[in-house]
Amino acid sequence: MNEHFDLIVLGGGSAARDGARKAATEHGAKVALVESTRWGGSCPNVACKPTKAYLVAADLIRDLRILGPTLGLAPPPDRADLAQIRTWKDSLRKPQEKWVADLRGNGFETIDGEATIVDKHTLKVEERELSGDRILIATGSRTAVPPIDGLEEAGWIDHVSALELTELPESLFVLGGGPVGLEFAQAFRRFGSQVTIVQSNDRISPRSDEDATDALAAALRDDGIEIVTGTTVERIEDGAAVLADGRHLAAGRIFLASGRKPNIEALRLDDIGIERHKLGIVVDEHMRTSVEGVWAAGDVTGMNQFTPIAQYQARIAIKDMFGGNGPAAEYSFLPTAIFTDPELASVGLTEREAAEQETEYETVIQPVANVTRSQYVREKNGLYKAVFDRSSRRVLGVHVVSRNASDVVQGLSLALRLGATIDDLAQMHHIYPSWGEGVKAAAEQAKIKVEA
Repeated sequence: MNEHFDLIVLGGGSAARDGARKAATEHGAKVALVESTRWGGSCPNVACKPTKAYLVAADLIRDLRILGPTLGLAPPPDRADLAQIRTWKDSLRKPQEKWVADLRGNGFETIDGEATIVDKHTLKVEERELSGDRILIATGSRTAVPPIDGLEEAGWIDHVSALELTELPESLFVLGGGPVGLEFAQAFRRFGSQVTIVQSNDRISPRSDEDATDALAAALRDDGIEIVTGTTVERIEDGAAVLADGRHLAAGRIFLASGRKPNIEALRLDDIGIERHKLGIVVDEHMRTSVEGVWAAGDVTGMNQFTPIAQYQARIAIKDMFGGNGPAAEYSFLPTAIFTDPELASVGLTEREAAEQETEYETVIQPVANVTRSQYVREKNGLYKAVFDRSSRRVLGVHVVSRNASDVVQGLSLALRLGATIDDLAQMHHIYPSWGEGVKAAAEQAKIKVEA
């Protein structure tokens, strides 16, 4: 029997749930959600929430190790009890049964299984056929496995399986220097593993500002992490990673963090002509796919793979499919963060991007060591950097490497959107002592330059 819905959402994660909620509450839509792996999606189950629990534990261990003796506190053991940390992490997660109950309590039909799209209004989930006036694809992404000889035989873990370990690895070989790789590398190093990061680019987090990544790299190296950049892994053999430059590095437990792959294989998109690119589904600024009546949002699009962006894109899609003439997606002032310690957070243009746009720009930098709060935790690696237009004085980008950098930068995204100048930042009131005051201190350097 064919079951009909106003909207069928493929996926149960952040984009799917936000889209379903908006369609139901604002447009009275009858909604079905189809999920093949885990209700709630990656963020609350195996990504954002549980990984940050590990980072909190790692930061506590670091502070006890560095500050404990001074404060009369016992230092932590050399190796953390990973099983106990895992148990605590699991206590913070919502059980799958609760996810389903909550979704059904909101009036959604929840369907377990992999969906295959038959046409723009019809799909099958095993033997069950569903039809819908609209389809939103929000199936997310998973770890991409690079074609490295010997990798499968050696075995690997990723951000999902690493969270299930109960025994701390003696060593961790991290393949990839992006946010996921850096966060896990630091956590496991602080837990007591020996850690090596290999990054193909000439620096970690290559999309970030270069001065910011230099400061973060220095902090990670101070933690005892080996960072190898500008090379790739050719093969894994005899417990070692053979690099393209000929070096052999010990590769105990291999952690993959070098890319993401969209969850689209089962959908059979080619059969109905939905256009794809290397990283996912092609969408326009309203999240429409190449097939009328089908939209896509979140990681499956391959764009800006962050939970808030998945939710944002889903809302754009729902507005378009039910109202039409809705707003276009816009990412110019997107704040981002890597939740290492110190955090690296940014909004707007990096210095390199400003140069590539042939902008007449200037930069100012305040070292984190000159901010009072850094003295309390003995943090010397970090900075506050602003990139601004030389003539208009408008701030083009802000990059912060400090504790709580994500909170500092998040509010500044609005300032950039509203056209704040470097002088506005220099003249703003600030809280002392706070991590955020470093932004004002950096901006005041620009004012000094002009008046000199």
